Amino acid sequence: MKTFLPIFFMLVAFATNCIAQNPTAEQLSNWHHWRGPFANGSVSSKLSPATVWNEAKNVKWTVELPGTGTSTPIIWDDRIFVLSAKETDRKSATPPVTDEQSKTVPPDVYYQFFVTCVARSTGEVLWQKIAVEEVPHEGHHPTHTYAGSSPTTDGKRLYVSFGSRGVFCYSLAGELLWKTDLGNMKTRYGWGEAVTPVIHGDFLVINWDQEQGSFITCLDAVTGKEKWRTERPTEVTSWNTPLIADFADRQIVVVNGTDKVRAYELTTGKELWSCGGQTVNAIPSPIRFLDNVIVMSGYRGAFATSIPLDSTGDVSGSELLKWQHNRGTPYVPSPLLSGHRLFFTGGNGNILTVLNATDGSAIGEPRRMSAIGNLYASPVAAGGYLYLLDRDGTCLVLEDNDALTVVSVNRLNDSTDASPVVVGDQLFIRSWSKLYCIAE
Repeated sequence: MKTFLPIFFMLVAFATNCIAQNPTAEQLSNWHHWRGPFANGSVSSKLSPATVWNEAKNVKWTVELPGTGTSTPIIWDDRIFVLSAKETDRKSATPPVTDEQSKTVPPDVYYQFFVTCVARSTGEVLWQKIAVEEVPHEGHHPTHTYAGSSPTTDGKRLYVSFGSRGVFCYSLAGELLWKTDLGNMKTRYGWGEAVTPVIHGDFLVINWDQEQGSFITCLDAVTGKEKWRTERPTEVTSWNTPLIADFADRQIVVVNGTDKVRAYELTTGKELWSCGGQTVNAIPSPIRFLDNVIVMSGYRGAFATSIPLDSTGDVSGSELLKWQHNRGTPYVPSPLLSGHRLFFTGGNGNILTVLNATDGSAIGEPRRMSAIGNLYASPVAAGGYLYLLDRDGTCLVLEDNDALTVVSVNRLNDSTDASPVVVGDQLFIRSWSKLYCIAE
């Protein structure tokens, strides 16, 4: 009986989440992607992360990072990988050139772009590499940094994107295996970049939406050579991350966008279907539920819909769509899926909406979470709890059920825009300049 119970609970946990994605056994025990093993912000309800902490309680260790960054760390076994960018005092030989449409000013100094590997158990820095040292060609939004893209790993190699500064592949021990340059992005108003790669087998997918010349590309994960590139001529800057879904003996890449959400064949880059209706600045990542993909956006408007993965052609406004929702959708944070419950914030604010992912029906009324302020971080579900982290280091913990009972309000005196990460009984919070490990 002792042997049966752990296996039973593991199967229950997996069955609860496999409606979203199908991670490998190794991925289930790690956090290899910025939205976790299921690419939807949830992990097993059988984990036991801390629910109460502050700067003097349950902070196991803290690591100072070089420079600043807003990207979410990833974890594989005992290694945490986190990106940052540090301003130097080395001046550029040429003065910065400001585009007339830009609302930011490019820097006149070099930046160092860091990849840091930290031991999950102790907080020791295992290795640290400067991927590149360059003068960025654009500035960035005041609430953004030059390290806004999260890395990813397949457990064999680490894949890092610094956008216009290049895409880099390392061994998990820190050896540079390859690098490639996809050119300089031109982002809206010079607000900056967030180009997070997604790995599936030997396919590394990168979405490159910008003001002109948008495309999506697939690199060979072993060599860095381009497998295919598909133009996205009607898309503009979007700061979103693709979803890769295994469905009906094929792999489908789903990418959000201001013009349309689109699905592509992973092996060829061929467009399979599209769906319009999004708002401008379509940032939230798509998530899978059963045989559908849920997409949403919420800047100067609101839109969410559930699209069958076996769609073909343009399904905008079609009766084939499972459901649509047009109120209180998120701007920067991505939605969270836990079981059948779909959670998302209104814009970047503290209004939380819960829908039934099956039919889009509301589960209770939208509620104001007065304990927290604005959020950029995406919510996370782990151990039977929801974690919602605002921009000032305050994290609200709720019970993961229909009642959403408040468990605790926890504060760190720091700026926190990256999403929380949970592995085992450890919760990790990345601020602009530090990495915190929280555990009882």
